[in-house]
Amino acid sequence: YYVYATKKCDAGEAFYGLGDKSSNLNLRGNRFVNWNTDAYSFGKGQQPLYRTIPFYMGIKEGVSYGIFFDNTFKSQFDFAQEESDKISFWADGGELQYYYIHGPHMMDVVKRYHTLTGTHKLPPMWALGYHQCRWSYYPEKKVKDIARNFRERKIPCDAIHLDIDYMDGYRCFTWNRKYFPDPSAMIKELADDGFKTIVIIDPGIRVDENYSVFKEGKQNNYFCRRCDDYFMEGHVWPGRCQFPDFTNPKVRTWWGGLFKELVDAGVAGVWNDMNEPAVFGAGTFPHDVRHNYDGFHGSHRKAHNVYGMQMVRATYEGLKKLQKNKRPFTITRAGYSGVQRYASVWTGDNVASWEHLKIGIVQLQRLSMSGISFCGTDIGGFSGEPDGELFTRWVQMGVFSPFMRAHSAGDTAEREPWSFGPEFEEINRKFIGLRYRLMPYIYSVFWEHHKHNFPILRPLVMHEQENVLTHGIQDVFTFGDKILVAPVTDAGARHRNVYLPSGIWYNYWTHDMLQGGAEHFVDAPIDSMPIFVKGGAVIPESPLMQHVGEFEVDELMFQVYYSDYEANSFYFEDHDDTFAFEQDIYLEKKYVIKGDESSMILTQSIEGLYTPRYETYDLKIIGLPFIPTKVYIDGKEYTGDLSFDELRRVRIKSNKNFKRIEILA
Repeated sequence: YYVYATKKCDAGEAFYGLGDKSSNLNLRGNRFVNWNTDAYSFGKGQQPLYRTIPFYMGIKEGVSYGIFFDNTFKSQFDFAQEESDKISFWADGGELQYYYIHGPHMMDVVKRYHTLTGTHKLPPMWALGYHQCRWSYYPEKKVKDIARNFRERKIPCDAIHLDIDYMDGYRCFTWNRKYFPDPSAMIKELADDGFKTIVIIDPGIRVDENYSVFKEGKQNNYFCRRCDDYFMEGHVWPGRCQFPDFTNPKVRTWWGGLFKELVDAGVAGVWNDMNEPAVFGAGTFPHDVRHNYDGFHGSHRKAHNVYGMQMVRATYEGLKKLQKNKRPFTITRAGYSGVQRYASVWTGDNVASWEHLKIGIVQLQRLSMSGISFCGTDIGGFSGEPDGELFTRWVQMGVFSPFMRAHSAGDTAEREPWSFGPEFEEINRKFIGLRYRLMPYIYSVFWEHHKHNFPILRPLVMHEQENVLTHGIQDVFTFGDKILVAPVTDAGARHRNVYLPSGIWYNYWTHDMLQGGAEHFVDAPIDSMPIFVKGGAVIPESPLMQHVGEFEVDELMFQVYYSDYEANSFYFEDHDDTFAFEQDIYLEKKYVIKGDESSMILTQSIEGLYTPRYETYDLKIIGLPFIPTKVYIDGKEYTGDLSFDELRRVRIKSNKNFKRIEILA
C-alpha cells in the first residue's frame, strides 16, 4: 500500500528544499525520488541521490510555508510536473504524517523546521578550517610529506583525511601496519604541527572469524538478518561483509565503543561513508532485511533511509563519550531529516567539471535551506581531472562552503593546492588564507545556527522572497546574512553579473559602495571572486594563521561597515573545542550601527562568562560619507589619528568592553 497527498498549486508558486537534489534551485516542474543511493559521478537532475530530506518550502503570493513529510519509506514528490496546478507527495508505506509550517517568511519556516529536527551541534573551530583528502594518502611517509608541504608553502590547513587504505584489508577499526607501523606516533607528530587526523569508517564488517569486530558482532547478534533468519551479506571493499543493525540501540552503543583504540591513538574525527547502505552489485540491501528500529521492528523498506543517520548517530555518541569534554567531528554521506544533530555532510562523488561546480553551489544552498547547514563539496571534483582554473575557482567557492574539503579519487592526478603550478598555488594560498582571516565570522555564524536556528548559506530568495526576480537566482548566496558571494562558474570568465538585495553593499576587496535592489556587472579576475559585505556589518577578522591552534591574539580586529539604517551584528567566542559554552562559558557580543550624513554610532552589548586574553580592539571603519573630526568612546574623546588610509578606512583603537562609540563630522 502507499500513502498519498495532493495540494493545489498556483501558477506563480515556487518550491525549494528536499536536501541534496541536483536540479535547479526552484523545484517546480520536477518529480523527485527519496531513496538513499550511492550515486557515483551523478549528473545534473539525476536521482535518487545520497540523502532523504522530505521537507520543502513553497512561496505563494509572497508568503512562505513548509511541508515536512516525516515518513522514512521510499517517497516521491511531484512539483506540478504531471499536472501544472497540483503538487503531490507519497510514500510506499508508513503513515501520512506531515507537518505544515507557516511563515510568513522562509526564514521563519526554516527556524521552525529546526525546532522539530534540531540543528548542528557547535563544531570545534578546527573543523571549520581547510581539510585535505584523497583516496588514499599512504604510506605514513606520504601523509607526512603532504603535511610538510602545507607548512613549508604557508598554505593553512587543519585536517588530513585517511581513506580506506589505512586499514588492514579494509577491516574497520584496524591499521595497515605495513603502511602505518606506529599510528599514534604519526598522529602525534601531525598534531604537534597543527594537523588533526580524520579516518574513514564504513558499515560493512568483513566476515572473518579471526577479526574481533566480526566475532563480537556475530556473538551478540548485532548484524542485520533477512526474513529467512540468515544474515544479510554483501560484497563491499573488504570482500564478503555483514552489516550492523544501527537501528538497534544496543548495536549503536557497541559501535560507539569500538572507536576507543582510534581515539586513544589520537584520531580527532570520523568520516562515515558507504552508509546508504551501498553494496556492490546489488546496490543496497534487499527489502526483506529486518531491523530492530528502536524496538518497533520493521523491514528495510522502512529503515533504509535512516540507516546512515543511525550509523553516524552511533559514531557521534561514541566519540562524545570517549573524547570526554571535546566536541566530536563526524561526516556522513547518507542521512535523513535530523541527521544534522550528529554530523556534517558532503555532496558525494562529484565530477571535475564546470557543470559540477554549478551543481555543487545549488546543492549546498538547498541543503542549508533543508536543515543541513554544515555541508560541502569535494573541491575540484572527486572523479575526473580539473585544470588549474577550475580547481582554483572551486577553492574560491569552497572558502564559503561551511565544510571546506578537497578530495579526489585514486585514479586521478594528485590534487593539492600546489598541484597546478606557482600561479594557481599563489591564488589558492590567498583564498585558503581568506578562510582563516574570516574564521571568527564563520565561527560566529555557526553559533547563530546552533543557538538561534538560522541557516548558514542563504539563497537570495531567502532575502527577498517577495521579489520574483530572486526566485530563480541560484549562483549567488550569502554566508550568514552579512557576506554575499558570487562564485565564478565558467571557464575563462573574468566578469559576471551580480544581483544585490536591497540595502547598501560594499565590495570586500576595494570597499566601493553599491546600492542593492539592482544587478551589477563586476570584475572577476582569476585571482579574485566577487564578495560583498552588507552595510552595517561588523565583521571580526583574525590575523593569518596556518591552523586554528594559532588563534591567540593580543588585539581583536573588526571591519566595521557604515550604513544609514540600523543594523545588528553578532560575534561569538569561547574555548572553541569544549562543551564549556553549555555552562555559559562564552561571549556573545551584539553590535548595532546607525549612521547619517554627519555621524555614526556603534554600540556593543555582551553576555556570557568567557574571559578572552586580548584587551583591545582594532576597528577599521569603512564607508564613512564624511571626514571625521571627533570620536567619543563611552563619552571620552579619542585622541588617535582620524585620517583615512589608502582604502578609505579610519582606524580606531578601543577597549574591548566599550559600550558606545560616536564618530562625528
